[in-house]
Amino acid sequence: MKLLERVSLRTFLLAGILLPVGLIIAINAVSLYGKTLDAVNTAYDRTLLASAKSIGEQLDVTGYDEGAALRATVPYSALEAFEADVQTRMFYRVSDLHGRSISGFADLPPWTGRIPAQPPYAALVDFYDTSYRDSDVRVAVLLQPVASPQGRGMAVIQVAETLELRRRLTRRILLDFLWQQAALVGLIVLVVVVVVQRATRPVRRLSEELQSRSEGDLTPLPAAGAPRELLPLVDATNGVMSRLAHLLENQKRFVRDTSHQLRTPLAVLKTQVQSALRGDVEPRQALAEINDTVERATTLANQMLSLAKVEQLRQQGEESVSDLSAAVRAMALELAPLVADKDIDFDIETQPAPVQAHEWMLRELSRNLLHNAIKYTPPGGTLSVRVVADARTAALVVSDSGPGIAAELQPRLFQPFSAGDVRSGSGLGLAICHEIVRALGGAIELQNREKDRRIAGLDATVRLPLAQNRA
Repeated sequence: MKLLERVSLRTFLLAGILLPVGLIIAINAVSLYGKTLDAVNTAYDRTLLASAKSIGEQLDVTGYDEGAALRATVPYSALEAFEADVQTRMFYRVSDLHGRSISGFADLPPWTGRIPAQPPYAALVDFYDTSYRDSDVRVAVLLQPVASPQGRGMAVIQVAETLELRRRLTRRILLDFLWQQAALVGLIVLVVVVVVQRATRPVRRLSEELQSRSEGDLTPLPAAGAPRELLPLVDATNGVMSRLAHLLENQKRFVRDTSHQLRTPLAVLKTQVQSALRGDVEPRQALAEINDTVERATTLANQMLSLAKVEQLRQQGEESVSDLSAAVRAMALELAPLVADKDIDFDIETQPAPVQAHEWMLRELSRNLLHNAIKYTPPGGTLSVRVVADARTAALVVSDSGPGIAAELQPRLFQPFSAGDVRSGSGLGLAICHEIVRALGGAIELQNREKDRRIAGLDATVRLPLAQNRA
């Protein structure tokens, strides 16, 4: 299998075409040799039959039937007219029905066969192959009636011819056929090489273009001019490059944001430690400030890792069916101490809502929305959470009684670090929610809730397609 993987397209096509063509040529050559030999034998057998009839015309007989005595006056030179060339030799033998030799080559093996029921010619003749004097010969046997005023009898005339001429003619015809087939095979090889060379030119051009690119160049490959068969490959390659570009951009953004955002709390932490070492503040106050800075840095790092994990899970594409309501209730139970600390009037209402999503995504989405709502709901305020589902989508609605969001800030709330000044956070919570919802094919909306023309709170609404409608 590994050997086949290393075979070039040109070699594969040549082998795939030439092997069956060569097999067909070999079969045709064997068949042609047999048919040609039969045709040559048919043509030259006429000569043998004519030779036998010529000899039969020169026979004489005295006596009748069983008492008939045959005489033959046939000089060997009479057969020279039937010899095709100097390499062909002919032999003859005349005998009676009992096998007694009368004339010719007495050592020529007598005929022991029988006349076919339907002889090929209008005569009592039989043809067969045998060996004589270390040569392969073709023999014609003619049963010739002989009559004269003095008697009547039957003669057996055998005329043998060596096979050099027949075989030479057959080989010549076969070689002519093989030369023609060799020319055809050569033409096939030439056509395959030229066609493969031209057919693979777009592939080589794409390969050269990719090799000539600089590092980090993930622009799509041009599809113009590419053969129709290569378009799926070009599209798939462009799809991979697009995903790689997206991953690379996310990686750069993560490194950039991490280096930028973590620099500030680390610098503050270093200043606080140095101040504590110098004794500028009380140890308890210094430790409290350091603890607060560490908590903010930890929260920031965890949120940035969560943002990176969303992209990782989206690229994996391995999503199972999870219940949105179960994830929301689990997060509500986990954050219950924060609700109790602020004496918030909390209300939750859910119904089963199966969505195709990683469970961590749903929990992280619920955590950030609930945490933000709890954080900005005033003590003694109200907070409601609802999960509803219709025939196509599931909706998570988190309604707090906080100050809402200014209209000029809403367009950039889902951008990382853009909301930090508004709600004194890192500005990553809503960005994480937005990335999760986008990865799940849903939508998120933040809308101020008004009462008596005053902002009474904020409604955060997330809509996700149900599992059976995700495709």
